Amino acid sequence: MARHIGIVAASPEGAALFYRQISRQASRLLPPHEHPAISIHNEPLALYIDAIRGDDWHTVGRLLRKSAEFLSRCGAAFAISPDNAVQHGIHLAEVGSPIPWLAMPDLVGTRIQADKRTKVGLIGTRMVTTGSTYQTLLGIRGIHVTAPDSREADLLDEIIFGELIYGTIRPESQRAVLGVIQNLARRGCEGVILGCSEAPLLVTPENAGLPIYDAADILAEEAVRHAMKPG
Repeated sequence: MARHIGIVAASPEGAALFYRQISRQASRLLPPHEHPAISIHNEPLALYIDAIRGDDWHTVGRLLRKSAEFLSRCGAAFAISPDNAVQHGIHLAEVGSPIPWLAMPDLVGTRIQADKRTKVGLIGTRMVTTGSTYQTLLGIRGIHVTAPDSREADLLDEIIFGELIYGTIRPESQRAVLGVIQNLARRGCEGVILGCSEAPLLVTPENAGLPIYDAADILAEEAVRHAMKPG
């Protein structure tokens, strides 16, 4: 029997999409009667946004750890979060956490490295694309991460915080995001990381124009595989 998976949610919309991704990966990898139990816990998204904008990563870590404590009491064997913006806080959440964590950036780096790609684009909020969530870990692996320019970063923030976290999908916003990816391709990127858990609402393998690395879906697959291992 697969072990219980605990999802630490930040963005409700992203967590809902991620739940579906885990279920689909479980259906692909496991017989129906062996699917893992899945529990989700969240603290209010606004608390995360305030802490991140204030560069208060200790508060982010405490929020994550609080959810891990709830999930542990539900029986979860390990914790994961599909939210890219909180990944910096996971190493802080691990201190005193009752259950271990799987972090997303390293899993994404492993997948890109396996495909022998050395330059990839990154879309997400400005705090993700201009931070070191992916840049440091992938750089150590010899993978150059290219961020959108400043104007594009502002546009992505507007779309993500104004629409996607509420599940809103506007055709003009989809065209704008795909345009950002096209510009990354023109700058020599061989693929693009979807560093936003809601990005699949707009970007798919069929319309991206570049190979995509959906960070949340990669995490979903690895979470199911991890759940299949003996405890």
